[in-house]
Parts: sequence; C-alpha cells; structure tokens
Amino acid sequence: MPFGIRVFRFRRCFTIANIAHQINEEIADSEVRLIGEDGAQLGIMPASEALKVAEGKGMDLVKISPNAVPPVCRIMDYGKYRFEQAKREKEARRNQHVIEIKEIRMSPGIADNDFNVKLKNGMKFLRDGDRLKVSVRFRGREMAHTSIGEELLNRYAQGCDQVAVLDKAPKLEGRNMSIFLSPKPNK
Repeated sequence: MPFGIRVFRFRRCFTIANIAHQINEEIADSEVRLIGEDGAQLGIMPASEALKVAEGKGMDLVKISPNAVPPVCRIMDYGKYRFEQAKREKEARRNQHVIEIKEIRMSPGIADNDFNVKLKNGMKFLRDGDRLKVSVRFRGREMAHTSIGEELLNRYAQGCDQVAVLDKAPKLEGRNMSIFLSPKPNK
C-alpha cells in the first residue's frame, strides 16, 4: 500500500427497526421475575434458568418491564408478537381519518358566478368530510366596508347549510375576515 493512502472498511449492515425489548441472551440481569406464556407468575429466578425454561418450551424470553426490581420477563413467541403488533398498527392507520382544513379565499367585490363556483367547491370539500375556512381579504379602501364582507360570508354559510354547520361566526383579524364550517354529522 503506497504511503498516504488509507483504506476504510465500512460495515454495510444497519438496523432496520428499533427493537424496544431485550430478548433471550440480551438480558444481562442476574435475577428476573418470570411470567409464563399463559400469564401465570412462575416466580423470581436467575436469568439463565429463566432462559432455559423458555427454550424448553420452544419460545423466547422477553424483558417487558426493565425498570421493575427485579425486572419482569415473559415467555412468548416474540416473532408472532411483533407480527401481531405490526398488524394492529397498520389497521389503526387504515381506520384513521385525518380531517383537513381547506380554505377558500374571496374578495368583497366577487361576482355572482365566481361566488357560485366557490360555493360549489366548498360544498364538495364539506361532503368529503373536511373542515372549511372561508375568508375575505380586504385591500386598501375596502377596509372601510367590512360589512360587505360579513354579508358575503353569511350568504356563503347559508348556501352551505344543508351539508355544514357554522363553527365560528365572521370575525375580522387584520385585513381578513373568516368563518369556519364543519360537515354535518352523518345519520
């Protein structure tokens, strides 16, 4: 090897998942409280003896409560446990529905056709189960006529009253006036 050249060797393996439990030989405690696969307490015994009991049943020894004195270990099929846990998490993610807040912006001088298009889009969002924020932005001299924006927002809420409930009445925040609409609960 020439002078000044170094060869670095890197390990190409890496951990895919963070394992939260210590299993089998990873348990370094001298004594553990052992729980059987059916949930029965088997008593306090040395970790090596608990490992032999688990291996005798063809299962794994898993430390489930490391902070207890002595630590609590359970005899279980760890691969099956991890599979069922992943399956439960996947099912929970599938059943979870995230409610988004969609926003529709208008100006006080909006034309009727444009208003109807925005009303139709807002009703579509509400039917999909999302909350809706409708806001009117005032620019320049329009700030002197905030009542026009309030009337516009009230008209919008009345147009959506078949599919939505008004959560928050028109409120002026800076140069924007907004309302919040939520979908009506399905019966």
